[in-house]
Amino acid sequence: MSLIDTYRNTIIRKRDELAKLSHEKATQSSKISSLNSKIISANKAISQTRSSSTVQSKLREIEQAQKSLADIAKKIADIDKKASTKEKEFINEEKKLRQEEERVNKKREQDEKKRLQESERQLKSINQSLQQQDYMQHHLSDEINRLKMVPEKISVLFFATNPKNTDRLRLDEEVRSIQEMIRKSEHRDSISFKSQWAVRPLDILQAINELNPDVVHFSGHGAETSELVLENADGSAKLITKEAITQTIMTSSDKIHLIVFNTCFSDEQAKAVIEYVDAAIGMTTSISDNGACSFASQLYSSLGFGFSLKKSFEQAKAALVLESPVEQDTPALYIRYGLDPDKMFIVKPKSIT
Repeated sequence: MSLIDTYRNTIIRKRDELAKLSHEKATQSSKISSLNSKIISANKAISQTRSSSTVQSKLREIEQAQKSLADIAKKIADIDKKASTKEKEFINEEKKLRQEEERVNKKREQDEKKRLQESERQLKSINQSLQQQDYMQHHLSDEINRLKMVPEKISVLFFATNPKNTDRLRLDEEVRSIQEMIRKSEHRDSISFKSQWAVRPLDILQAINELNPDVVHFSGHGAETSELVLENADGSAKLITKEAITQTIMTSSDKIHLIVFNTCFSDEQAKAVIEYVDAAIGMTTSISDNGACSFASQLYSSLGFGFSLKKSFEQAKAALVLESPVEQDTPALYIRYGLDPDKMFIVKPKSIT
């Protein structure tokens, strides 16, 4: 829960407490009129009787009523004191809320400014790239030769983990959707898809050594502290640090070109492994079940049509936005230094033979 939500909840609670005190005061105040009437009535009775016993009785009624009035006055004073304290607390919480909203808005403005600056930088870079078009034409043949080196057939290794003490995920639906989209793609025969379930840490190296994949895909849970959630032998959750994942990838096959961390809070993991693979995709925050499924299935569909990694990633993000617009900035693509995602192909395009 954010600080803004916390302050808002506190303000609501303080407002309710003030309303309760106001109600208590009104309840006590409503008794005053009845007691005053009782005193007036007793005084009137005294003035109209000569009976000493009646006088004594009425005097006791007056005394009791006056005592009750004193008690009520004390209670009202206590209520007013409490209300004054609650009012100060209420005003203080409203001040905190305004300050936090101002801080958040300021940060949002700073982030937007940075984003615009980055957009300007990227636009400048694009303009510089256009100016170098003649130079790039000279190296076009090298690019074609590089594309010819893209394998005719690739393998995707899908790791699925949903420990018994974690929320249930629809990983089977994600696998089904990916396989269905691959079957519908133009180069469906070029993609071999293999899945591993209930993955334990040692299973990763074993599976990579056995299958020698081109693409490795992790699907399941991720911790807010950037750990990947795998399983212990008893099926419970086991957190794996990004350093451990990086070490594993570093010692794995150099055939791996892309790693997809389709798990919550996996951005740091993707950044960490990029030194040892061509590209990595991670999630900057949590991602919904349906969003993860839509993103992954469209990613492999686009790759299966022979599109570049950049275009495939953008189409996968578009599919995610159609499913869940608020998650449009969740996926992040990282490329090894010196490589261009627009020129990276996992599956060989049909035009290249």
